[in-house]
Parts: sequence; C-alpha cells; structure tokens
Amino acid sequence: MLRFTDEHEWLRLDGDVATVGITAHAAEQLGDLVFIELPKVGAKLTKGEAAAVVESVKAASDVYAPLSGEVTEVNEAAVADPASVGADPQGGGWLYRLKLDDPAAMDALMDEAAYAEFAK
Repeated sequence: MLRFTDEHEWLRLDGDVATVGITAHAAEQLGDLVFIELPKVGAKLTKGEAAAVVESVKAASDVYAPLSGEVTEVNEAAVADPASVGADPQGGGWLYRLKLDDPAAMDALMDEAAYAEFAK
C-alpha cells in the first residue's frame, strides 16, 4: 500500500513497518540535493514533527514524520549520495523505515490519485 501526505512524503507499508521518502514532486521542486540528515535508528517520532532534513542548492527543507512510530532503519546510501534521492525518490532514494504505532492510520493518508490532484 502506497500513501502520501500533504507535506510531500510517501509511505509504503510492509507489515507494520513503513518505508518513508519524499515524493518525486518534492524532489523536482528542490532540485539537486547536496545534503541529507536522517533520524537516528531507535528514535521515536510523532506524526507531524520534523524527522529529517533534505538540502538542495536552492533550500533546506524539513521532512516530517508522516505517522507516529519508531525508526528501525535509515538509508545510509542516501546520506552518502544525496543526489540518489532526487534521481529515484520513490525507489532507491527512500529515507528511513518506521515501525508504526498504528498501521491503520495509513488509511487516513492520500492514495496516489488524490496526491496527484493535490500536487497540481
């Protein structure tokens, strides 16, 4: 299941763990990414709080926790090569994995069609 937030994050659920990243739309708006700061494994995130930072030649932007949970993994390859996030934001450019406190909360987020309409 793929879901989107109005802060331009995407989530893909596998069991009760969501892989989180920025959308292709966000990556396009930011331009070339030059720096990424990810949360620490084990960090408890609350929905809506700043969880990561992506910085481009244009601006630095917070990436917000789309739902509450605990960080189980971060994408070290994205930190080592920030451009990879812009090149494949909804694939290999994922940012972190989050064990959700309430996986059913995914249902309240936008599906792909709703996000496409929102991002226009």
